[in-house]
Amino acid sequence: MPKLPELRQSIDALDDQLLGLLNERARLVKEVGALKSATGGQFYVPDRERQIVERLQDANAGPFPTEAVRAVFSEIISACLSLEHPLRVAFFGPEATFTHMAARTRFGLSARYVPAATIAGVFAEVERGLADLGVVPIENSTEGVVNSTLDMFMDSGLTISAEIVLRVSHCLLSRNGTLDGIQKVYSHPQALAQCRGWLSANLPANKTALIEVASTALAARLAKDDPVAAAVASELAGHLYDLRVVKAKIEDEVNNETRFLVIGREPAVRTGRDKTSLMLSVKDQAGVLYKVLEPLAVNGINLTRIESRPSRKRAWDYVFFVDLEGHVSDAPVARAIKALAGACEHVKVLGSYPRVDAPADGPAQ
Repeated sequence: MPKLPELRQSIDALDDQLLGLLNERARLVKEVGALKSATGGQFYVPDRERQIVERLQDANAGPFPTEAVRAVFSEIISACLSLEHPLRVAFFGPEATFTHMAARTRFGLSARYVPAATIAGVFAEVERGLADLGVVPIENSTEGVVNSTLDMFMDSGLTISAEIVLRVSHCLLSRNGTLDGIQKVYSHPQALAQCRGWLSANLPANKTALIEVASTALAARLAKDDPVAAAVASELAGHLYDLRVVKAKIEDEVNNETRFLVIGREPAVRTGRDKTSLMLSVKDQAGVLYKVLEPLAVNGINLTRIESRPSRKRAWDYVFFVDLEGHVSDAPVARAIKALAGACEHVKVLGSYPRVDAPADGPAQ
C-alpha cells in the first residue's frame, strides 16, 4: 500500500495538471472574447453554460460526485467569463438575501455584484447600463407571486433572459443561539409567512413580536445589534452578521422554492427547451379571460402561470401576466401571440428564455 506522503504527492501533481489545464482553458476563452468583441456577439449565453455542465454530468464516471460537477464548473465558467467581459450583476439586496444567493448560484463568485435597495432599483441599474444583468424574485412556491416585480414590467423595456429556481431554507438566528429571551423576530414578510407554523409553535405570539422589514439580510443586521431579537434569514446571513443558528430549516413546507428572473437588454438564444412570458392588457368585459386562454388552447400551448394585476392607469383596468412553454419564434407560439394581439388591447413579450426544470441549492455556506 502506498504511504500517505506518496498519495499526497500524487494529488499535488494532479493539482498542478488541473491548474495548467484551467489556464489553457482561460487562454481559449480570451480568444473567444476577442472574436465576440469583433463581431458584436453576446458575452453571456446561458444555454452554453447549461450545455457544458449537462454534458460533463452525463460523462462523469465517478467517483467524483455528479452533483458537484455543476458547482465546480459553474465557478470555472464564471472565472473565465470575467476574462471575456467582467459581468456586473445587480440584485435585490443587501448581501446575503436569497436573491443574492440565487445570483451567486447562477453567475459564480467572479461576477461583480451590485446590491440595490429595491426591485425598482435593480431595473434602474440595468436600464442605465450600470449593470449588465439584474436578478429579481418573481414567485415563491408557498407564498405566490412578487407583485412589485410584475409591476416593473409594465413600463420597463428590459427583457427576461433566464430564470433561476432556488431551494430556500430559513434559519432562526440570534446573538446567543438560543430561544431564551427572544422578544421580537425580524424578517421579510414572505419569509415570516413561510415559517408561520414553526414560529407559532415555538415563540408564543403574546410574548414575541414579528416585525416585517425590507429583506432577510436587513433582519439579520438588526438582530446583530439587539440582544432580545432574532431574525429569520439564511445561514449565509448568519455568517455575515456574526449570528448563531438557533434552529435550521424552520420553513413549514419542505419543498420551499423561490423563482427568480434574470433581466437584461438582450434576448436569450433559443434552446428548444424554452419558456415565454407575456403581458396582456385587456378590456373590462364579459368573457375576457376566455379570449385570453382560447388562442393558447387552440395552438396546443401549455400555460404554466397566469396572474392579473391592476394596470394603474384606469380604475378596474387589469393586465394579465402569462408564462407558457415554448419560444416566441416557435410557430404555435407565434400564431397564438398573433391571435392574442387581435383579442387584447396590447400584447408585450417580456422574454423567451431557457426554462429550469429542477431547483438549485444555494451556494456553499
